[in-house]
Amino acid sequence: MQLPLNLTPPQNVLNRPLRPLAFGVGYIIPLLAIWGAQTGGLAQFAVPLFVFGLIPVLDFVLGHYLHNPGQAETEALLNSFTFKLMTWLQVPVQYGLIIGGAWLISQQNWSGLEQIGFTLSVGICTGGLGITLAHELIHKVDRFERFLGQALLMPVCYLHFYIEHLYGHHRRVSTPDDPASSRLGESFYSFYLRTVLGSWRSAWGIEKRRLEKQRPGKRQQGLWSFHNRMINYSLLSGSFGLGLFLLWGPKALWFFIGQSIMAFSLLEAVNYVEHYGLERREIRPGVYEGVNIRHSWNANFLLTNCLLFMLQRHSDHHAHQSRRYPVLRQFEESPQLPAGYAGMILLALLPPLWRKVMDPRVEAYREQLATAPERSAASPQVSASC
Repeated sequence: MQLPLNLTPPQNVLNRPLRPLAFGVGYIIPLLAIWGAQTGGLAQFAVPLFVFGLIPVLDFVLGHYLHNPGQAETEALLNSFTFKLMTWLQVPVQYGLIIGGAWLISQQNWSGLEQIGFTLSVGICTGGLGITLAHELIHKVDRFERFLGQALLMPVCYLHFYIEHLYGHHRRVSTPDDPASSRLGESFYSFYLRTVLGSWRSAWGIEKRRLEKQRPGKRQQGLWSFHNRMINYSLLSGSFGLGLFLLWGPKALWFFIGQSIMAFSLLEAVNYVEHYGLERREIRPGVYEGVNIRHSWNANFLLTNCLLFMLQRHSDHHAHQSRRYPVLRQFEESPQLPAGYAGMILLALLPPLWRKVMDPRVEAYREQLATAPERSAASPQVSASC
């Protein structure tokens, strides 16, 4: 089937292991934000221009990354402290950017345009890099790493993502009940309103059910108490913003709010791309086929996979939630995006063009699944309710 606007796949292919420092390329983004703040003027927009202007082009120039680690290599990668450290570094970087940025924007006599550019740049750092690494860390068994993941979510006002993503999205992905899965024909703007509000409500519902569970020998914990993580999370982010306001005034507060909105908007744009139009088959009312590698869009572009710590190998992540980023695998059976995440986000901002590119791909993939005899072989049945 000939798809419209079918981009020519890159000819360059890398098929060998990546070293830990390859993932340090993501830290170019906060360095660009700092350079823009020092230079001033239009340089304040260096980060959005780099991410949404240059990266989509470089993805095609640098080509694909197709290497899948073998068993021995996987064990070595999982025992590598350096790969872990590359994700932990974002915590001091992020707090330095936000606290330093709040102070800076309150002290500098920047124009309104410069303030907008700086806020967007920091928001891309805290969203594109910060929330990506928070997502990586909250899935880990180690409590310290989960704490670091939550620490990255707090200053972007999205701590409820910890609850909803782990206990909602991963259970309900690619079903009508999931606020974080975009539907065929749904524009990004409609999805954005549905997912931001729906994910918040979902997190409250999950927490309410957790608190209502009677545990032997213990009193039931009240919804309107400090046992409720949603209340604690809101107080933490609110107190952080209030602290910046008390220290440096309204400019610091507006900067904090602005970078938070940019950060979680970037997350939801990625969510829109990752599952657009993909559906799990309903076996009986409320019960769906198990999540497998066919329920997430993937992209093999080398540069963006380094920038986003292999987030584009999203199918393997949903199949194995705690798998660390350097050992995530790519599968030919998974649906493939025609561009990396940055290019796809730009496309999503133009719904008619998005639908022209993506809807035929969704339909073609659905048709391919419908004719595949092994469609849901050995998939466990999963209820979408939580």
